Amino acid sequence: MTNENQNETLRWPTRLDRGGIRQRLTLVREAAASEKLPELAALLPDPASATPAEIGAGVVAALSWLQDKPQHQAITLQLQMVAMNLKNLK
Repeated sequence: MTNENQNETLRWPTRLDRGGIRQRLTLVREAAASEKLPELAALLPDPASATPAEIGAGVVAALSWLQDKPQHQAITLQLQMVAMNLKNLK
């Protein structure tokens, strides 16, 4: 994830809609692939075709997987933003 994304916590979005959640999950999946983290990418469903329940389960599983991996803080922050907004997935 770029330095620009790392600084995003300063302006934490308070409300992501389904499109915003899908966009962030796509970025996280791309980051996981580029950082050679296939285990993480496999936990996250394709946001374009996944149900809200599948997305929620994937985000929780991914956050659990990242829990002891502080070197991937940028990815963790993106997933935390998504997790806070899962209720908006309708």
